Amino acid sequence: MFRSMSAEEYISQRVEQFQKWYDAKAIQAKSRYLRSRIIAVTGAAIVPVVANAIPDPAITRYATTIISLIVSLTVALEGVYHFGDQWKNYRSTEQLLSREKFLFRAGEGPYEETEPARALPLRVERCEAQIAAENSATLNVIAPAAQQPEPATAKAA
Repeated sequence: MFRSMSAEEYISQRVEQFQKWYDAKAIQAKSRYLRSRIIAVTGAAIVPVVANAIPDPAITRYATTIISLIVSLTVALEGVYHFGDQWKNYRSTEQLLSREKFLFRAGEGPYEETEPARALPLRVERCEAQIAAENSATLNVIAPAAQQPEPATAKAA
């Protein structure tokens, strides 16, 4: 597939495209992670204040219940979607692709002693392996959240 591509075509059509995608996804995951952490920490800090500051027991009960529910849901959703892990995976993959691009162009690292005819295939192998590893890591983080237990079936007698 990549034998007919030049190094610059591979970089612009594949690597830079993935770098932009990983960058955007890292920004999105970081934002979601930080938002969920802020909601959880703020909500957890507010509950005791509300419990002690509002004189009406009914309002206190409803307010603390609602705030606690929001905190619980936020923490649970972070546990399901793992925004922090996604952020780290996406950012590290984007940075590794960027590093590979500069090492390749400079002829350094694994490309330093490599024959020119072998440099691009080596680059493709290394970048595609990193993309595949990130895909696998993301699936391992997200897939368990999407799996639901199968409903119990009654055995026919």
